[in-house]
Amino acid sequence: MISVTEWRERLESERCSDMLSELLERIGESKLNAYVTLSEDAIKTAELYDREELKGKLAGIPVAVKDCITTRDLKTTCSSRILHNYIPPFDAHVVERLREEGAIIIGKTNMDEFAMGTTTETSYFGVVRNPHDLERVAGGSSGGSGAVIAGDEAVLSLGSDTGGSIRCPASFCGVVGLKGTYGLVSRYGLIPYANSLEQIGPMASNVHDLILLFEVVAGKDERDSTNAGRGFRFEKKEKRLRVGIIKEMTAKDDVMTKFNESVELIESLGHSAGEVSMKSFKYALAAYYVIAMSEASSNLARYDGVRYGHALDQLDSWTRYFSRVRAEGFGDEVKRRIMLGSYALSAGYFGKYYLKALKVRTLVKNDFQRAFKDYDVLISPTMPSTAFRIGELADPLTMYKMDVNTVPINLAGIPALSLPIGFANSLPVGLQVMGDYFSENLILNFALEIEENLDRGEAFKQI
Repeated sequence: MISVTEWRERLESERCSDMLSELLERIGESKLNAYVTLSEDAIKTAELYDREELKGKLAGIPVAVKDCITTRDLKTTCSSRILHNYIPPFDAHVVERLREEGAIIIGKTNMDEFAMGTTTETSYFGVVRNPHDLERVAGGSSGGSGAVIAGDEAVLSLGSDTGGSIRCPASFCGVVGLKGTYGLVSRYGLIPYANSLEQIGPMASNVHDLILLFEVVAGKDERDSTNAGRGFRFEKKEKRLRVGIIKEMTAKDDVMTKFNESVELIESLGHSAGEVSMKSFKYALAAYYVIAMSEASSNLARYDGVRYGHALDQLDSWTRYFSRVRAEGFGDEVKRRIMLGSYALSAGYFGKYYLKALKVRTLVKNDFQRAFKDYDVLISPTMPSTAFRIGELADPLTMYKMDVNTVPINLAGIPALSLPIGFANSLPVGLQVMGDYFSENLILNFALEIEENLDRGEAFKQI
């Protein structure tokens, strides 16, 4: 994987445009299918750097952007047929920040259609393959954003996380991914799936690079009503922490072996560890999907084939036109979630499903708040298994269950990070680190300490 430091060291002796041409050539030969669209302006931006006209914290650094984050004059499709030709007239807030800091936006990464999935298999443009094993998935929904880092096809990337969509591919691909506190990064320009759950976040090869990107994209934005109105600046601090291991968040034996090794490392660094039980978590997955699908059914009602996106040649009847556009434009998983969400919101079922799910959400938040009275950070395996084979999760319900360790974080709106801690059967394993609201400094310092103390020869050995 290419770090920011390594890229900058090369920039001292090489032209940025030559380096970017080399990177684009590698992408062109790649089998990962991690990009939907490459930017035609990337080389021009690199040439600005060569002429010393590009300044900022990320000057000359190639950054990939998930394809549900709008980019001016560059296709943004959400990996869906219904938006296959959509070119936004504006940048998302995070993209504005990237441009202001001199980043080179290299392209838009492949994803599950409208961020609905855990494998990137629902993408209209085909599945993203895992750089560690091309027969396995890269995770989802930000599978492309994880794969481009692990596959040396970008230095940094942005994903979005509604129920684990950054942390899942981070774990499966062996990279670092962060979902910040809800509201810390502006959602302006993020094409919505479930507004109350999703956040844009950074992905990188190491914690230092992740911090750099997070400092750039987090911040105040009055155009987003959910924005917290504050930025983020990393402060290096050493502190012995009380670490809570969540009893309900488990994984398969090979993953748990690496997780338990990481607990031993944490304790050897002087931190204390204890087990904490979260009673509400047995209801969290069901509550998450009721809420997410309900919000999706409302958000996706705007796609009618009239204003933008997929359209038909003839308009004989508005009802038939609307129905045909959506039937042709949406994939099976998106249709499934729209129908389930509409059902949960329908008369007679609102109280039975949606209202009950909101009550569970409150219970999940309360459980986290009780836990943070006794512990500074909470940890768990990021995913219950390593990356699975393409086509292995044919049953939608089985795919939904893969999110069991990640969705409680989105329900509560707290920050969580996935950190690679080794390999099991040649596949990466991720450690999930959770903190209280706006405790990003705490969990990033903790993750940085773990990363710096991992014995790559021992902790990253195969099991």
